[in-house]
Amino acid sequence: MSILIKNGHIIYGENLEVIKADILIEGNKIVEVARSISRSADTVIDAKGKVISPGFINAHTHSPMTILRGLADDLPLMDWLQNHVWPIEKRLTSKHIYWGGLLGILEMIKGGTTTFVDMYFHMEEVAKAVENAGMRAYLSYGMVDLGDEEKRNAEIEETLRLLDFIKKLGSPRIEFLFGPHAPYTCSPELLKWVREKATETGRMITIHLNETKNEVRSIKEKYGMTPVEFLDDLGFLGDDVIAAHGVWLSDEEIEILARKGVTIVHNPASNMKLASGVMPLERLLKAGVNIALGTDGSASNNNLDMLEEMKIAALLHKVHNLNPTVADVRTVFKMATQNGAKALHLNAGVIREGALADLVIVDFNRPHLRPINGVISHLVYSANGNDVETTIVDGKILMLDGEVLTLDEEKILGKAEEVVKKLAG
Repeated sequence: MSILIKNGHIIYGENLEVIKADILIEGNKIVEVARSISRSADTVIDAKGKVISPGFINAHTHSPMTILRGLADDLPLMDWLQNHVWPIEKRLTSKHIYWGGLLGILEMIKGGTTTFVDMYFHMEEVAKAVENAGMRAYLSYGMVDLGDEEKRNAEIEETLRLLDFIKKLGSPRIEFLFGPHAPYTCSPELLKWVREKATETGRMITIHLNETKNEVRSIKEKYGMTPVEFLDDLGFLGDDVIAAHGVWLSDEEIEILARKGVTIVHNPASNMKLASGVMPLERLLKAGVNIALGTDGSASNNNLDMLEEMKIAALLHKVHNLNPTVADVRTVFKMATQNGAKALHLNAGVIREGALADLVIVDFNRPHLRPINGVISHLVYSANGNDVETTIVDGKILMLDGEVLTLDEEKILGKAEEVVKKLAG
């Protein structure tokens, strides 16, 4: 299968050079980027007046939580979790998770996300949804043991079951991660087990870290250390760890994260909605920490729109620091593309010869995206997910001219409504 995209504005290479050229895709790789490519292809797309961008990498989300969208708003994190989210989640079945996952995946495809990092339960169902949709995903089971040995053994068993399922699935687009929920919900014994198994299997780890002041306070009271110091003391941290949030970080913790090569995933919309705080972006960048971007789940955002998330990230840090030069468009755009790929050790997040063909076409033939004075600026400040016209993952077209080809959109929307009605009943 080959695809030729012609006449577009291409965001090319690691330096985000905007060029007018064509792209030739063969198999799952980009094989040529040049002007006036004359070679034939199975599919030819005319991208005149449009922008070809690396696909966006949502480095932290909970895709099935689309089912909970709008059910518990305007609450602080622990009240939101303990009194609203967790009670509903106890009633979710594997079928609910499948349709919720598909709804999230459908939303991400339509918004230009080509890869996502997920943490939830019944994750075999999400893996099936990803396979059907044609997306690229890194999936983890959210482990919580609260210091209970019986619960810990059950969580380990569930995690190993997911690992085995994904191995047997054998998809080049679906990878397994270990997913201990957070230092305040996982015992040292569980965290040590995760570290050992991750090293043994060569799989990565995703975890929530330093999201709220209360979380940091509780870890200090329990262990006499900050969360990052606690994980470092366990030997947990490394360049295979993707830590979501990182809102309340001390200078000492930032130095540890930089030294260990940990990626921090910024989730600005969720952090703002739950009033968790503002991640110290400037200090993290200065220390050289790799920062990726994520939406978090639909219950705390309330969408999975990475273009919108870029704008929120850029504006949040400007007003928070009273400095308009902070979180410039190129820095934020890289957070949504290259930095996520770096965290995942994935040959994507950039358009160049030899990279995976994970890219999107954004329609700039719209009033709010004209004139085309600055392509990166328009994507960060003016565009939203509805402007994405075509989504290509692993060299396959998942959406063309706004129509998702791999999923039945109407059926998914209907099933999601059925799930919510059953939960309400």
